[in-house]
Amino acid sequence: MKKLIFIVFIGTFSFLTLSSKETTAFESTYQPGNSGDILIENARILTGTGNEILGGSILISSNKIKAIGKDLNKPVNTQTIDANGKWVTPGIIDIHSHMGVYPAPGLRSSSDGNESTSPVTAHVWAEHSVWTQDPQMPLALKGGITTFHVLPGSANLIGGRGVTLKNIWSRTVQGMKFPGAPYTLKMACGENPKRVYGGRNSEPSTRMGNVAGYRKAWIRAQGYRNKLAEYESKSEEAKELEYAPTRDLELETLVGVLDGEILIQNHCYRGEEMAVMLDIAKEFNYKVTTFHHAVEAYKVADILAENGVCAAMWADWWGFKHEAFDMVWENAAIVDQANGGNGCAIIHSDSSVGIQRLNQEAAKAMAAGNRAGLDIPSSRAIQWITLNPAKALGIAGKVGSLEVGKMADVVIWDGNPFSVYTKTEKVFVDGVLLYDKDNPSTPKATDFELGIINSEGDRL
Repeated sequence: MKKLIFIVFIGTFSFLTLSSKETTAFESTYQPGNSGDILIENARILTGTGNEILGGSILISSNKIKAIGKDLNKPVNTQTIDANGKWVTPGIIDIHSHMGVYPAPGLRSSSDGNESTSPVTAHVWAEHSVWTQDPQMPLALKGGITTFHVLPGSANLIGGRGVTLKNIWSRTVQGMKFPGAPYTLKMACGENPKRVYGGRNSEPSTRMGNVAGYRKAWIRAQGYRNKLAEYESKSEEAKELEYAPTRDLELETLVGVLDGEILIQNHCYRGEEMAVMLDIAKEFNYKVTTFHHAVEAYKVADILAENGVCAAMWADWWGFKHEAFDMVWENAAIVDQANGGNGCAIIHSDSSVGIQRLNQEAAKAMAAGNRAGLDIPSSRAIQWITLNPAKALGIAGKVGSLEVGKMADVVIWDGNPFSVYTKTEKVFVDGVLLYDKDNPSTPKATDFELGIINSEGDRL
């Protein structure tokens, strides 16, 4: 028995290498079909890198972007799509979604996003609640969403792991998991956790109780990591004489954050609370990747930029509770332009309806910034829903922009994607055409929907 426990804990003490068992658990099985060779030509391309190409072309081969520019050579047996008069962008990425864990229809029996049984539930994983047949997913695909990040809810101080998914049909969540994407950890500050738990005469019931709760959790995580390190430092003979520390799923996740393997995604509205959360991160030497909702991010935009922290925001949601009251329409634009344009602004949905029109949400935020004189072009604003969320999710090396070698997640629009009149024409995930407005059989219906589709294939 001692030998077995030793095997479980051998290796370095990062989240991904604690045990051979964990490194093979719940791995992505996603495998795209063969895209073949596709040339999209004569398009107006927003690359997601800040550049715009007029009359440009994109060559897709073996699920990747093989070339992008003007006057590309067309290989033999290449399918050609004439995008004259069309716009092309990277696939849209929604960094804040609850699809699958709060699926449609919205029934209590399938409301699986909040494990509101303890202020700290770092041991739960959102992917274990994801219903892959959620009919909201193909609707999001029609809106150009090719990747989305599913988070647990915000009832808890520390709510559990989030997961990044490709927006494809699959019987299993592993078949949707973005290969190689880091796990994330959902945290929440402010009203939600103190409201959920304070009414039960238990901590936290105040914002200072929230902060004490975070700190106690990180202190426990540091102690767990020290025990693991102490055990590993022993000789092989000494290890044979004592048990390894008992595996703790909650602390294992927190250690993953301390070791830089799991990315913090923090629900936080008020400016001074974001600053407090950054102070806690400094105390325990971890990094906050993104503040979500961030209605008051404009108040601390320079601090966020200095610390390399993104803010994921709505374009114009506000006022539905006290901490969401002090908003400005220019919030995203101010974050974007902080410290000489070095800010990281993201537009998110937090809505199964809003996710279908995330391009329009970005358009509203861009328009507000331009009215304020910040001069934000479309080529930059498109990054708010493509490259910036990819950076915040640790997947920018694979998606988020149209660059050679990246996954061919591509959207063809029938006009300017920042126009309310524009719709998607074609949506490719890894170069595979999953939605075509001229093909009513796309996107593929979920199993749940099959019973509500008529003989002509139209959704009822």
